[in-house]
Amino acid sequence: MPVSWIEIVYIVFLVLSTGLLVWVWKKKGSFIKAFIGEVVVELKKCSWPWDPKEKGIRKYKELIDSTLAVTIYSIILAAVVTSADFILVRLINFLTTLHF
Repeated sequence: MPVSWIEIVYIVFLVLSTGLLVWVWKKKGSFIKAFIGEVVVELKKCSWPWDPKEKGIRKYKELIDSTLAVTIYSIILAAVVTSADFILVRLINFLTTLHF
């Protein structure tokens, strides 16, 4: 079964990217490990939008409420922008078709 050129390009890309990752890990491995450690420390300081003491769906009440609020406000904003666009297009069309 013949190998297509795209498969060859794909294999070459995988080999080169793997080699690049290994090279970067050998050169900057300690910096990467330190960075990942700092990220873990900072993530432990974060306030997450759920209550670990609650059980079931009530655990995610704040997360669900925030998601609903963002969704509703996004729909309202989309309606306002669409309405403004519709009105302005009609107004510009009216003004440009006037002949003095």
